[in-house]
Amino acid sequence: MKFADLGLSDELLQSVLSAGYDTPTAIQAQAIPPVLMMKDIIGIAQTGTGKTASFVLPMIDILAHGRRRAMMPRSLILEPTRELAAQVAENFEKYGKNHDLKMALLIGGVQMGDQVKALNEGVDVLIATPGRLMDLFERGKILLTGCDLLVIDEADRMLDMGFIPDIENICTKLPANRQTLLFSATMPPPIKKLADKFLTNPKYIEVARPASNNTNIAQHKVKVATKQKREVLRHLLRTDNVNTAIIFANRKTTVRELAKSLKQHGFSAGEIHGDMDQSSRIAELDRFKAGTINILVASDVAARGLDVKGVSHVFNFDTPWHPDDYVHRIGRTGRAGASGRAFTFVSPEDAEAIGNVEKLTGGEIPLFTIEGQADDRKETRQEERPARAPRRGKADAVEAKAEAPARRRRDEEQPRQERSDRGEGRRDERRPERAARPERSERPERSERPERSERPERNERPERNERNERPSRDRSEPPSPPGEWNGPIPGFLGVSAL
Repeated sequence: MKFADLGLSDELLQSVLSAGYDTPTAIQAQAIPPVLMMKDIIGIAQTGTGKTASFVLPMIDILAHGRRRAMMPRSLILEPTRELAAQVAENFEKYGKNHDLKMALLIGGVQMGDQVKALNEGVDVLIATPGRLMDLFERGKILLTGCDLLVIDEADRMLDMGFIPDIENICTKLPANRQTLLFSATMPPPIKKLADKFLTNPKYIEVARPASNNTNIAQHKVKVATKQKREVLRHLLRTDNVNTAIIFANRKTTVRELAKSLKQHGFSAGEIHGDMDQSSRIAELDRFKAGTINILVASDVAARGLDVKGVSHVFNFDTPWHPDDYVHRIGRTGRAGASGRAFTFVSPEDAEAIGNVEKLTGGEIPLFTIEGQADDRKETRQEERPARAPRRGKADAVEAKAEAPARRRRDEEQPRQERSDRGEGRRDERRPERAARPERSERPERSERPERSERPERNERPERNERNERPSRDRSEPPSPPGEWNGPIPGFLGVSAL
C-alpha cells in the first residue's frame, strides 16, 4: 500500500514524497482513512511507528477548507511535553508547506506575548501543553467553542504527569459535536475511562500489543553495583561500537552529574532535563541532532516521541520506576525499521523495578555479562573474606571443657592483692615518667596604686521656686445650700469694669 491509496490530496502527497516517504506504516494505513471520514479514533501503537503523521496528514486535508477566526482555533492538539509539541509543529511545517494553514504553539518556558498575538490573528491548528492552555484560557485570551477537532497524543504520559483532570476540564470547554482522536502506547484503565467518557463510537486501532517492544531492538540488562555504574557505562561506550546514544536517568541531579563526569573523561556529551529553560533544551537537542555531540544524558522529559535519526544505543543508567517508561526509553533507537541496542543497568535495589518491567513486556530481558566483570567480582569477594581460624578437633574441645573449672578455681584462690600489685606494676611499666616541671620565677611585686584625690563637693541644687498654689476649698466648711454656686470663685469677678 502507498500513501496515494489512502485518499490524501495531491498537494499533500507531493509534500510527503518530497520528505522521502512513500509507504505508510501500519498505524498510518489504518488510521488515516477513518480520520478523513470524520470518525473518532483510539490508536494503540508502540513508539517509533509514525503515530504523529497518522493524525497530522489527514488534519491538513480536513482543515484545508474553511476560514480561521481570532482567538478561536479550529483544531487542538494536546501534548504532554514541550519537546513533543515542538516536534508536532515541525511535522505540520514539513507536510503543510503546500497549504495555507496557520499554526500556533502554546508551551511553557517562553513569553506569552507572541503566543497571544498569534491567537488574535487566528489559527487553524493549535498545539499546546495542558498547563499553558489552561493558563491562557483562564486569562480570557482564547475561546475553544470553535474547535471541531481534538487530538490527545501520548495519553498514557499525560496520565503519568497528572494531566488527566486538566484534559477533562478542557474537553468540557469544547463543542459536544466534535471529532476526537486519542493516541497512546499503552492503555491503562484511567485512559480507557477517559475514552469512554469523551469519545463517540470510536474506531479502535491496535497495531501491536499494548506496552510491547520493538523487535528491531536488542535488549540487555547488566547487573552492576551502584558505585560501579559509571565505570561500566564508560566501558560500554568505548567497546560496543556506539555512534550516538541517549542515556536515561531517573533524577535530574543524576543527569547533571553524569553529563559532567562523561565530559571530564573525554566524551562529547550534553544534557537535557526539566530544570532547563526551553531555549537551552532546544539548543541542546539541536546540537545532538546536528552531530556536534553524540551522547545525550536525559531525564524522562526526552523519553516520549522525540524522533532523532541514527540513535544506535539507549542506556538506562537507572531502571525506570514506571514500567511503561521502559518501552518509551528504548523506543528512541530502532526507529523507522532501523536496528538498535538497549542496555539497562540493574543494581540490587532495582530488583523490584526490573521485575515489573519484565512482567509488563511479557518476557525476561537477556543478561549481558561484561568480560572480566564476573572474575573480578569473585576475586574481590575472596579478598574481602577474612581468614578462618583453624577448627579444633573433638578431643581438643573436650579437653578444654574439662580444664575450664580448674582454671576458674585457680583464679579465685589467687590473692587479690597480688593481682592488684601486678596491675599497678603493669600500669607503671606502661606510663613513662613525667619530666619535672621547671620552677616558676617569682613575680615582681606590684607597685602601690596612688591614692585617689577626693572628689570636689557638689554644689547643692538651688531650691525650686515654690509654685503659686491655687486656693483650695476648706473641707471643714459646711456644704452650701442647694441651688447656690459651690465651686471656686474666679478672682476677676470682684473687679469692677468701671
